[in-house]
Amino acid sequence: MIRVLLTDDHPVVRDGLRGALEGEPDIEVAGEAATGAEALAFVARHHPDVVLMDLRMPELDGVGAIRRLAVEHPAVRVLVLTTYDSDSDVLPAIEAGATGYLLKDAPVADLLRAVRAAARGESVLAPSVAARLMAPLRLTPAGELTPREREVLRLVAEGSTNAAAARRLFISEASVKTHLLHLYAKLGVNDRAAAVAEAYRRGLL
Repeated sequence: MIRVLLTDDHPVVRDGLRGALEGEPDIEVAGEAATGAEALAFVARHHPDVVLMDLRMPELDGVGAIRRLAVEHPAVRVLVLTTYDSDSDVLPAIEAGATGYLLKDAPVADLLRAVRAAARGESVLAPSVAARLMAPLRLTPAGELTPREREVLRLVAEGSTNAAAARRLFISEASVKTHLLHLYAKLGVNDRAAAVAEAYRRGLL
């Protein structure tokens, strides 16, 4: 069972998310929080698997909460669910430690897939977010991966989690996540499974 904390300062949004998630046999809504501070307190007490996190909230915003969670509760996965996809929103959230980034207009099916992927430690990005991350890499020919990106891709194809890949390569889990995001951008995909499939299609694996 994937236990999810809903964090958003709008009750109507939390109600909608609860309605979308509660019908799933493998997902349980563990609780709700209206601010980043409330989310931190809830996680400390109840240890959910995934936190759905809005970015712009009173008291403590989403990026601040994500940064604290990454340090204090690294096993908890944070999936950003917000209205905003500007560089000033996306990059700080991912750098702070967010596992994935979706927009609130995403179909329910995409939300459910992202929650399940986040629980497995996998990154899922909204298409517009993936495009923003791809922009700085456009000078790199499509599919031209660095040696380290190829190593990460090979481990992902073998089924390694981010944490396991980090141990194998003697780098941080955050570095693995960064390499994965670059892989997604270069391959034109937005999750691990698609990256592996596309890499096989291109003969990179």
